[in-house]
Amino acid sequence: MRRIIIPLIFGLAGAAILISLGTWQVQRLTWKEAVLADIEARISAAPVEIPAALEPEADRYLPVTATGTYGAERIRVLSSRQLYGAGYRVISPFDIGGRRILIDRGFVLERDAIPAPPAGEVTLTGNLHWPSETDKYTPAPDPKADIWFARDVPAMAAALDTDPVLLVRRTGPDGADVTPLPVDTVGIPNNHLQYALTWFSLAFIWLGMTGYFIWRIRNPLKGN
Repeated sequence: MRRIIIPLIFGLAGAAILISLGTWQVQRLTWKEAVLADIEARISAAPVEIPAALEPEADRYLPVTATGTYGAERIRVLSSRQLYGAGYRVISPFDIGGRRILIDRGFVLERDAIPAPPAGEVTLTGNLHWPSETDKYTPAPDPKADIWFARDVPAMAAALDTDPVLLVRRTGPDGADVTPLPVDTVGIPNNHLQYALTWFSLAFIWLGMTGYFIWRIRNPLKGN
């Protein structure tokens, strides 16, 4: 009996740690699902006029409507679409009357020319967004190739002389080759269920190995 005490304690302690990690991931899953539900509710709410004062965190995903005219300038941000391939997000300035903001017009395939924005006054709806797409490894924009590698709202605003406000178009006129890429929750990772299953599986394997080890102690192999 003494020979199995230490392996038994070690096995039960290890399994308890693994089960606690799995339980924590289940709790994180519940939390993440609530966060995603809140974001989806905010995205799909009725659009409002763009507020005069904005806070990037508080007003992220705010659905808005804006009427104004496009500027001729634009930025191409390298992107891709599943099943379609590489292309660009097209970012243009938009004058809404004494104020210029950024519009993410949508996606254009790499092989297609970027059409000029609609002329005259147009009304757009979409969501405000301040995406976090840059880090220390993100290359700087390449002016020779006319390519940006991420949507950096402050930097794009400085380049196009606008307020640091990005409206991601959901509806409203544009060229036929420009496909809107509305704000959604698809890109927000939620892998907690897989993590939980992994920890619980490891706990089951750990207990099985512990049981087998204890069985071998109590039933040693007999020599020939």
